[in-house]
Amino acid sequence: MTDHPLDQALALRPRDADGVLAGATHPAYWNMVGPFGGTTAAVMLQAVLQHPQLLGAPISMTVNYAAAIVEGSFEVEAVPVRTNRSTQHWTLRMVQADSTGELQVCTLGTVVTALRRTTWGATDLAMPAVPPPDQVARLGIGPSRVAWVEQYEMRPVHGSIPTAWNGEGDHSETIMWVRDAQPRALDFASLAALSDVFYPRVWLRRAKPVPIGTVSITTYFHVDAQELAAVGTGHLLGRATGQQFANGFFDQAAQLWSEAGKLLATSNQLVYYKE
Repeated sequence: MTDHPLDQALALRPRDADGVLAGATHPAYWNMVGPFGGTTAAVMLQAVLQHPQLLGAPISMTVNYAAAIVEGSFEVEAVPVRTNRSTQHWTLRMVQADSTGELQVCTLGTVVTALRRTTWGATDLAMPAVPPPDQVARLGIGPSRVAWVEQYEMRPVHGSIPTAWNGEGDHSETIMWVRDAQPRALDFASLAALSDVFYPRVWLRRAKPVPIGTVSITTYFHVDAQELAAVGTGHLLGRATGQQFANGFFDQAAQLWSEAGKLLATSNQLVYYKE
């Protein structure tokens, strides 16, 4: 394990011989009432990535946030429920002890890994034309209770956090350059976390900071480990937009490209909100 805060947050150790892994929340990735959801997704994926039966690399991941995660220790179990010649299907579960000491499920998930093969390929989702990251101002310090924001270097090109919370928002699109504030080579776990780095679309669409909570996020990985290694510690260009806001829930879509224009990952998530 390195001294990078993300690697510390991802640290999992075998609890015993049954394959359950033990970890703990990290203060550097704390959100308002719990850990940053992207870090939780990354921890769940890390349990698969370090599993001795792993086949291939991640192509898809879904994380369902069943309950709030409190500060402290937790346990993660990753189970390969079906392995085929080129794909492998996993179920994941994160649990924490409640006030009585009884373990309760707080996060559930699934992952699909695969052995990729060389085929014809194309992309119909081109990277937006934007200035390079060194020509875009870095976002300032975030709210005092939201530590995780300080772990990322964010350079908004369009759709930054509203400067006036006046309820008069007219769009939900954000485009920004982003990477780890403390340089760290990109890998699947950090890419999973970055897929959730955008602030809630409802805040931008309404220009009103209403209470929210992610219910579920699905991330698709479009590259292999070699292509991720080529990105290194460079910036990613992220784009996120809301799609439908109704009856207390909204969904948002996000995409992440390398500086070279390679589409790395896409994600969709469903988020709960209050008036």
